[in-house]
Amino acid sequence: MYCTLICSFLTCNFDAIPDTSKRTYVLKIDVIVCILSDYFIDIKVEFANRVVTALTRKQEAAEQSRRKAALATTPKTKQEQEQEYEDDDDLVDQCPEPNGYFPDAEQCDKYYDCQDGKITEKLCPDGLVFNDFSPQHEKCDLPFGIDCSKRPKRQKPQPSPHCPRMHGYFAHEDPRNCNTFYYCVEGKFNMITCPDGLVFSEKTGICNWPDEAQKKGCGSRELFNFTCPKVDESVAATHPRYPDTEDCQYFYVCVNGEVPRRSGCKLGQAFDERSGKCDWARKIPECKDWYKDQLTDEELDALENPPPKPKPTGGPSRRKSNRPTV
Repeated sequence: MYCTLICSFLTCNFDAIPDTSKRTYVLKIDVIVCILSDYFIDIKVEFANRVVTALTRKQEAAEQSRRKAALATTPKTKQEQEQEYEDDDDLVDQCPEPNGYFPDAEQCDKYYDCQDGKITEKLCPDGLVFNDFSPQHEKCDLPFGIDCSKRPKRQKPQPSPHCPRMHGYFAHEDPRNCNTFYYCVEGKFNMITCPDGLVFSEKTGICNWPDEAQKKGCGSRELFNFTCPKVDESVAATHPRYPDTEDCQYFYVCVNGEVPRRSGCKLGQAFDERSGKCDWARKIPECKDWYKDQLTDEELDALENPPPKPKPTGGPSRRKSNRPTV
């Protein structure tokens, strides 16, 4: 290199810059300026992510103390959570690309905002994680469907009543309550109940069939006390249906003849075991009085024979064209 020829004109600045995401130090060579005769060569070398792994014990202890002190303080505001890494002259280039949004390598709810090479560390609201589907989009999302297996760390939870974290869908505290869950926003909860026959899935955050939710203690047999009768393969392939002996409106579908799923008829109807379909309750002898204490005869008549929908009026009329046809 030309610089070795004229050491008197060589200016080098070495700084060890802390990389807080990895508890290591990044080596920074600011500027090497070499002046030779009537012209000069300006060589600027920036090492992004060239990590000095041999930290002294003193540096490691100081870093650990700083992290523990930070965790002990009150939760930071959104503005305080955004940490800009820059100095007066140059910025350490840690961006994979000059512009975009990039996930942290270890923490799923942390990401980096790179704008024209400037990097800003950001943190999603508690309970959300960074969705890294595209560097062009800055999006924090619920953790369902986002792979955090390679960056499993998350920020310290900020719990509130019924909300383990400030945002998200969370199961009821009682493990025997299978179909109730909480939707939390900013630490405030709304209790939601799944439709009949479904349970809350902690893996997907939605209501699902018990056999698909696979929640402990919430299987079909535990919930409904029903077991599919053994049938041959030809019958099993038709997904046979069986009545709920305690409720005329409901029945069980045995998927592949083995897995029971509870389903139901619409209001005013009951399951007819002979046809394997739903029909009006008054037409099924064993269920003709099922709605007696729930609906009046007039209400049942209205359900069975709804009034015809009125025809739309007031629209533009379509007049036949007077043009001659060819």
